[in-house]
Amino acid sequence: MPTKNVTDKRLSKFKNHGKDPAKLRDKRISECVELRKANKDDSFLKRRNITLSSLPDEDALSPDYTTNHMVTTLSIEEIAEAVNSHSREVQTRGCQAARKLLSQERNPPLKDIIDAGLLSRFVDFLSLDDEPALQFEAAWALTNVASGTSWHTQQVVENGAVPAFIGLLASPLLHVSEQAVWALGNIAGDGPVYRDILIDCHVIPALLARIRPDTPVGYLRNLTWTMSNLCRNKKPCPPLSAVLQILPSLIQLLHHTDKDILSDACWAISYLSDGDNDRIDVVVKTGIVSRLVELMRHKELGVLTPALRSIGNVVSGSDLQTQAAVDAGVLEVLPPLMRHPKASVQKEAAWALSNIAAGPCKQIQQLITCGLLPPLVEQLRNGDFKTQREAVWVVNNFTSGGTVEQVVTLVQSGALEAVVHLLTSKDAKVILVILDAVNNMFLAAEKLGETEKLSLLVEELGGLDRIELLQSHDNELVYQAAHQLMEKYFSDGDVEEVKVEQTEEAFLFNPDVQRTFEF
Repeated sequence: MPTKNVTDKRLSKFKNHGKDPAKLRDKRISECVELRKANKDDSFLKRRNITLSSLPDEDALSPDYTTNHMVTTLSIEEIAEAVNSHSREVQTRGCQAARKLLSQERNPPLKDIIDAGLLSRFVDFLSLDDEPALQFEAAWALTNVASGTSWHTQQVVENGAVPAFIGLLASPLLHVSEQAVWALGNIAGDGPVYRDILIDCHVIPALLARIRPDTPVGYLRNLTWTMSNLCRNKKPCPPLSAVLQILPSLIQLLHHTDKDILSDACWAISYLSDGDNDRIDVVVKTGIVSRLVELMRHKELGVLTPALRSIGNVVSGSDLQTQAAVDAGVLEVLPPLMRHPKASVQKEAAWALSNIAAGPCKQIQQLITCGLLPPLVEQLRNGDFKTQREAVWVVNNFTSGGTVEQVVTLVQSGALEAVVHLLTSKDAKVILVILDAVNNMFLAAEKLGETEKLSLLVEELGGLDRIELLQSHDNELVYQAAHQLMEKYFSDGDVEEVKVEQTEEAFLFNPDVQRTFEF
């Protein structure tokens, strides 16, 4: 059973929760771990080169040496003998045989190649500018070793591959240079330690030098992917100096037309904006927010998703940063995303909306004006549970910071009925957030002198029975919250005394009755 301190700490991490002035700018950290971390499929962190080129023929950069040197399958021992020979031609055939083994779809013998002591030889070959075929085959083999586990990547790094690959980026032969880009992307994708080692070795200027107007699209795809891996990971985040170096080129790439380049550039921005408000500010000040909002309309899910994630990070920052996204039109884009056929998009959109709802009443009003309440209620009623969980936070944040009139509007939209039905959830945290939101609604009703009428509405919606049952919940915090609501707003006799008549005195919280009122 969680303690009160643990839950209070978790709740305090939600932006503007309770409007505590000291925490008004706190970044919301979602309970849903896969939502808050940059959850691009881990298989994209490292890439193993299986075919000669995954690009269309017209974009292929890598010459097919197999047409010139027919290589039969060699054993690890025979490969080692060839690689350690004194003949460049034999060494090239040995490296090619090794990269073929390492390019197997299933269970490539990474450890066998390492145990044979071949990595240091492969690294040595990277510096042989007069032997481009040998350079290329050695680079390809090392790229595939680095695509393995952290231990495999460690062996590549410890054999001196990092400076060798960075030097190879300047090769005049695009297929050789591209293989170095690929290898460095695998090393950067291993985690923050190797990411920072690469940054310290000045990999960013060397990569940026390869972005030119005539850079082939296929090469540019690999460059963008490698740069996105350099932006990835927290604890620690990438150094700000590196972020400032890489951002201008990322912004340039965000205006490309290729969907793969756009996707990886958006993921890079999402990583860079997934931090404290200072880091979000660096991204916002580039002026790229409008482009990200535009990309939230992209037809490709691979572009839309990271663009939405980036904007979700921005609106989890300060109210000024959130307003930058609002001014860029995010509230016009969110309604269709709340109704997107993909549940994952609905969830991300609801998460972004929850942070906008955590802002000042001006932003909450813009949320209402842009028609976000109907899709919100739809998700509360019919969304999958992960989306419903985010939508519940929208309601909670809305009721925490909205004006009395705005809370009335929320109740009239059907949100109260929807969250009351979610009180049967098996997730204690969701129940606590709902009970807190209902309590906020009662606080608004108190200002209107209509608590008894709201109590009756809650009862008519089935909420009283559900709250009553929660007093026997296994979670002590749920029990306490439910008990306090019952004691304060549903004490014996209160509900029965209220008579409902469709007259001028009809209560404001009836969704079917609307009237103006004064503060």
